[in-house]
Amino acid sequence: MNDSNQESLIVTRIDEGILTLTINRPKQLNALNSAVIFELSKEIDAAEKNSDVQVIVLTGSGKKAFVAGADIVEFAEFSPEEGKKLASLGQTMLFNKIETATKPVIAAVNGFALGGGLELAMAAHIRIASLNAKLGLPEVSLGVIPGYGGTQRLAQLVGKGKAMEMILSAGMIGAEEGAECGLINKVVDQEILMETVMDLAKKIKRNAPTALSAAIKSVLAGYTDGVNGFEVEVGEFGKCFGTDDFREGTRAFIEKRHAKFPGK
Repeated sequence: MNDSNQESLIVTRIDEGILTLTINRPKQLNALNSAVIFELSKEIDAAEKNSDVQVIVLTGSGKKAFVAGADIVEFAEFSPEEGKKLASLGQTMLFNKIETATKPVIAAVNGFALGGGLELAMAAHIRIASLNAKLGLPEVSLGVIPGYGGTQRLAQLVGKGKAMEMILSAGMIGAEEGAECGLINKVVDQEILMETVMDLAKKIKRNAPTALSAAIKSVLAGYTDGVNGFEVEVGEFGKCFGTDDFREGTRAFIEKRHAKFPGK
C-alpha cells in the first residue's frame, strides 16, 4: 500500500500507521460508481489484514467534493430487481464493511457529500468536515431513496425527526448545521482539514488496537437489532483482559511510561 499514481480510482498513502484512501475522480466530483465501490472495498480488506495500518482516513480529491453522490448514469435504466441488487451489493461490499471495520475510520469531508457520498461518510466512525462542506440525501428528487444505508444511519446520528426532514426535503445543510445536529463531529477551515484529521488519527493510534476494535464492536452492538449492547460490552471487556495490549497498558501505567502496544 505505497503511494499510487494519480490515475488510480483510489489513491493510497500510508504514513506512520495512518492509511489515507482518496477517491480520485475530481472531474466527476468523485462520484461513486461500481468500479470505485469495488476498489475501495479491496482497499478496506487489505487495510484490515495489514498490521502496519492502525487508522483509516477516507477523503475525496480536490477541494470541491468529498463524494458528490452516486454515478446516476450507471443505474438510470435499472429494473426494480437490479436496483435492489445494487443497494444490497453496495451495502455488503463497502458501506457495512466500513462501519464494522476493526480499525477506526475517519471521513475527511471536503466540499459536497451528497447521496452516496454522505452515506459513505456516515459509514465511517468519525466525520470531520471543512467549512465549505454541503451535506444531503437528495435521492427523492430523482424518484428513488437512499440505498446504501442512508435512511438508517442518518436517523441514528441525528434522530428520526431531523433525518425525515433532510431525506424528505432532499435539501442540503452546511457543515456547521451538520455539527449542531450530530452528523459531523467537528468543522474546520478547509486549509487545515487534513491536518486536523491527521492529528485526531495520531491521537487514536496511540491507544491499544485490540481495545479500539472492541470499543467499535461494542458501540455498534447497541444499534443492531436483536443484539444486547450491554452484554456485548461485558463480553468484549472481559476479552480485553486476555490481550497483550492490556498487560502492556496496565504495566506502562504502573511504571509511569508510555505504552508500546503490540496490537494483540
